[in-house]
Amino acid sequence: MIRRLLISFALSAAALAAAAAPLTVPDHRGRTLTLAAPPQRIVTLMPSLTEGVCALGGCARLVGTDRFSNAPASVAALPKLGGLEDAQVERLAALKPDLVIVAPSARITDRLEQLGLKVLVIDSNTHADVKRGLETLATVLGEPGRAAVAWAAIERDLQAAAARVPAGVLGQRVFFEVDGSSYAAGRSSFIGETLARLGLGNIVGPELGPFPKLNPEFVVRAQPDLIMAVDRSVATMAARPGWSTLKALRDQRVCGFAPDRYELLIRPGPRLGEAALALADCVAGLGPAR
Repeated sequence: MIRRLLISFALSAAALAAAAAPLTVPDHRGRTLTLAAPPQRIVTLMPSLTEGVCALGGCARLVGTDRFSNAPASVAALPKLGGLEDAQVERLAALKPDLVIVAPSARITDRLEQLGLKVLVIDSNTHADVKRGLETLATVLGEPGRAAVAWAAIERDLQAAAARVPAGVLGQRVFFEVDGSSYAAGRSSFIGETLARLGLGNIVGPELGPFPKLNPEFVVRAQPDLIMAVDRSVATMAARPGWSTLKALRDQRVCGFAPDRYELLIRPGPRLGEAALALADCVAGLGPAR
């Protein structure tokens, strides 16, 4: 009996010591971030990071987000603190966050650290980055086991999405337009990797980088088999110089997504699998190529 009590006491003491120990996580800049304890007041400055925190059970700890974060619905009521280019540093600092989570492209990282704030940088260019980012977030939140559960759900959806793609579409080359502009999702981007998981090709090779800006003539020369974009862009594509010659447009081999669905596709976070399912459903609905 006494032996059992001593073992129980030792385990409890070990748990308390672990809880009191500083939390150390690798930053995606190659640095090490040390926190005294899991943060209780968090600011996120990218929608996919906001979604990641919430998917891992930390939504109640958010005290502010960037202006574009709109999922889950509960984050709409939080203070909106600008974006990558124009984050509102004074308003952010006034919220007294324990941690600010940003993307590598955020311009205010140095300024925030100069103010004494803890900043965690998380990259998300590829599927591997997304997985690593979820693991980092889960560790920071003090819930390391949640990352594996979240990634397993993404993998299940990716596999289910691949199974929905008709055999006749496999290997067809996609032009995925980013943000209704001349930027495209290349093969090395997380979107390109999702397309590859679905058995689809890409007109943009890895040598051009994840999200290159394309000359419109590049697309005309490439003659993609499938085109994917936000629906308002699809509606005007045929009017672009030379684009009326694109067979994919003439044959309606196009996936035009409503803005809310399109947002899902371009956010590299915990809804990566849901995005793959949306892409697969659209491709399956196009029918066989003519």
